[in-house]
This record gives sequence, structure tokens and C-alpha cells, in this order.
Amino acid sequence: MIYPIVAFGDPILRKPTRFIEKDEMDLKKLSDDMFETMHGASGVGLAAPQIGLNIRIFVVDATPFSRKDDEDDDEPDLSLADFRKTFINPEILEEVGEEWAFEEGCLSIPGIRGDVYRPETVRIRYRDIEWNEHEEEYSGMAARIIQHEYDHLLGKLFVDYLPTLKKQFIKKKLSDISKGNVDADYRMRFSSRK
Repeated sequence: MIYPIVAFGDPILRKPTRFIEKDEMDLKKLSDDMFETMHGASGVGLAAPQIGLNIRIFVVDATPFSRKDDEDDDEPDLSLADFRKTFINPEILEEVGEEWAFEEGCLSIPGIRGDVYRPETVRIRYRDIEWNEHEEEYSGMAARIIQHEYDHLLGKLFVDYLPTLKKQFIKKKLSDISKGNVDADYRMRFSSRK
């Protein structure tokens, strides 16, 4: 099932999420639906608040970064070829390394991108859909995707990290998105249209 993506301005995107209890829901079905929704919107990550759920789960699929894009001069990152996971009840234990910039975007904020500085490496504890616990370390683009999605679980968005001048520059665009005045090639849900 493909969910509509919750647009900027909906209060759920600013709420910290709650932990999921074991056997509370069909995690495999939810994970599959989230992957289907994310792929349908050409995303590489999707957190539960972006589909209107206030729970601690996100999915990532960074395989697009492992393929060569003819229009892009960057070399593909082959380490991301199999980076497709579901993170349930994740907790970032440590973020280390030099902060580096990358132009991030978000399915909930279509048409806006900006450089965000994040630490190079992250150590995270989480459960998979079988409820097995894992503690793993990721670096580079994998770490960045995790940090971006994890922020959604805390009620933070990538635009929060942008410099004040950039925030002022995009203020009207953000307002337009929250009102539903935006073009996206996927279905969205706007709090102003409830």
C-alpha cells in the first residue's frame, strides 16, 4: 500500500515519536508499505511521521547511490549497493568524525534542497522486523541517510540545520508547501486541507 507523504506544516512532523512494543503491529507489512511508498516517491529514506504515524521506525534504500547516473559526474558508491534496511526503535549511540556537507532534500519538503553538515560516522542500536537487536556503525552517505531519517523521529527536519539567510530565502516556499501549493510527482497529505 502506498501512503500519501505528509507535507511540511503538519504537526506530526514536529512531534517526537514513541517506541514500538513487540507484537504491537505487523512490522513486516508496515515495512513493505513504507518501502513501496518511498520507492513510489523516488526517495532513499522514509520515516513513520512522513506517513502520519507517530512511531519509531524508518526505512532506507541507498541503492540509487550505487548506480552511475549519466547526468552526474560523481562516481557511484558501491558500498551502498545492498544498503536497504528497516530500523525499528533506533537509538543513535554516537556520532563522530569530521562534519561534512551534502545537499539534502526531503519527500515532505519537495523542491527545496540545502547543504547540511553532519558527522561522518554514526553508531546505532535498533531492531529489525524479526525483532532482533543490532548495534552497527555506518560512515559516509549511509550515516547521513540514517541521521536524516532519525531526525524525523525526533521531530527535526533538514531545514532546521540551514543558515538563517537560507531559511529566510525559503520561508515563502515552505509556507506554500504547507498550504498545498506545490508540485510533487507523488501523492501528498496537507494538514491545511483536512
